[in-house]
Amino acid sequence: MLDRKGYAEPAVFTPANLLREARRQKGLPYGKVPRICVLDPDGDIVEYLRQTGRAEPNPYWACYHTKMHDFVQDGVSYGIVGGAVGAPFAVLVAEEMFASGCELLISVTSAGQISPAGPPPYFVLIESALRDEGTSYHYAPPASPYSELRPELGEMLREAFSDEAAPAVTRGAAWTTDAPFRETAADVERHRSAGILAVEMEAAALYAFAEATGNPVVCF
Repeated sequence: MLDRKGYAEPAVFTPANLLREARRQKGLPYGKVPRICVLDPDGDIVEYLRQTGRAEPNPYWACYHTKMHDFVQDGVSYGIVGGAVGAPFAVLVAEEMFASGCELLISVTSAGQISPAGPPPYFVLIESALRDEGTSYHYAPPASPYSELRPELGEMLREAFSDEAAPAVTRGAAWTTDAPFRETAADVERHRSAGILAVEMEAAALYAFAEATGNPVVCF
């Protein structure tokens, strides 16, 4: 399946095509989403924002499969989409976000602990993600088993989190899988031996998408 991937060839179906037709069918006005968008695969952040009255539906988000809410934190506007679980869904939404005006995407998901990095709860800034899923291979060739955070973003974030941050933020590698109920004891031990900190379902594909398109994406 990987031998005939045309990584340099343009796609025949683009997010702009889909969103144009979605706006037409739904009667939505054209407009841009906030410059900074958040993927919340678990939906917990969206639910909290809605319960506290801080989330407003975005009037321009034309995706067929999700809803975007806008919120403001420390004077900065964000658009957030919840429930996009797994690599294919997360990248589909990411494609549509950047086609709609997003300029930076932050993904914050829950994860299973592979190697302890301190007492939980804590965040892991994912610097590299093992590509044990399928979506990344549509965006980047299989030359490396890992997808990487873009180096310039890593440098920008190097001093962003203090040692006193609560919850704590550590940096390291994750294992991205499509099949959470097929994680065997041997898999876990092998990845622990490789220094992987966590297992999740989106980062490798999102970083491959970022590499292929030049769009900035950060995964926690």
